[in-house]
Amino acid sequence: MKKTALFILVLLVILFIGVFSFAPAYVDRSINWVSPHTPYAVSERAKTLHSSLLIGDWHADSALWDRDLSKQYDYGHVDIPRMQQGNMALQMFTTVTKSPAGLNFDRNETTTRDNITALVVVQGWPTKTWNSLTERAIFQAEKIHDLARRDSDNFMLIQSQTDLDSFLQRRALNPSLIGGLLGTEGSHALDGNLDNIQRLHDKGFRMMSLQHFFDNKLGGSLHGVSDLGLTEFGRLAITQMLALDIMIDVSHSSESVVRDTLALSDQPLLVSHTGFQGHCQSARNISDSLMQDIAEQGGLIAIGFWDGAVCDNTPKAVAAAINYGIQLVGADHVALGSDFDGAIIPGFDVSELVAITHELLESGVTEPQIRQVMGENMVQFLQKNLPKY
Repeated sequence: MKKTALFILVLLVILFIGVFSFAPAYVDRSINWVSPHTPYAVSERAKTLHSSLLIGDWHADSALWDRDLSKQYDYGHVDIPRMQQGNMALQMFTTVTKSPAGLNFDRNETTTRDNITALVVVQGWPTKTWNSLTERAIFQAEKIHDLARRDSDNFMLIQSQTDLDSFLQRRALNPSLIGGLLGTEGSHALDGNLDNIQRLHDKGFRMMSLQHFFDNKLGGSLHGVSDLGLTEFGRLAITQMLALDIMIDVSHSSESVVRDTLALSDQPLLVSHTGFQGHCQSARNISDSLMQDIAEQGGLIAIGFWDGAVCDNTPKAVAAAINYGIQLVGADHVALGSDFDGAIIPGFDVSELVAITHELLESGVTEPQIRQVMGENMVQFLQKNLPKY
């Protein structure tokens, strides 16, 4: 009897170890993969131009996963070695804290089962993250802080205009250096408490999106059920964010929230990962006229790399969306917003960004415009909107 009990206990221990050792990588591989493809044809002109670009991306969820980003992987979309291969310079790391089952573009109830809770437990995050969305955001931020400490030759965390200037000076001497920033994927990460804005700011967060796939205390989601604009809590939250020089991201926000935020904010807005409705009719994309309003107030619209945003996942489709955006709002207002590692299936990973440069050239986008949308617009936006110190 004792032997049987001992045998069962050993099996349970083995099962427990197996789940926590292998499940995180299995889930990551299953969700964050790249469509199989042959190597993309890239012209010598594109290679030469791409090597001279300063490239920036406004949205990647890589901190959510159980990967050491200083090492190269054969799954997922982003890590430092592959970023260096793709000549990436700046990356906004966005923290996912809650995500509904299904990730439906059309409708999600706030009570729908949360996918992230199970991932948090399986990946062995601290117990304080199990029930607190704020703690989940902070835990992911700490991963990026730790990366900057461990791999300072290759990675630097940017929290201010002063940091950005220092990064640009260092990168001129070391073209392999990557600069990282922190943002939230939805302000449900506040746990309904305005005091957590200051807390997240103190942890290095410099961009906050208002909604994700569901309505929250700040207002309606583009994919929620209410279609509400900003609530009073939302207005108070934005006022406090702006006072701290936190950049506002309206990706996933209802059109009513976007309009209310445009009316409230004295700073330009971001759409960190999206497409254009006129180019790709998708419930994921807000109207072209609203995109024009964002641009007219100095905002920046960052193009995603997946079919729900640009109606395909190839470099050619991304280039077509960028080209459409240039024609609609001007090259000054278009950027990159991959949504890498965000449960999307792109047609390439970060090491293959040169394929976008090639397709932009092929489509007739000028070299100065390519420099703008691939990263210069991001740098200029950060120079104007990050805290000075």
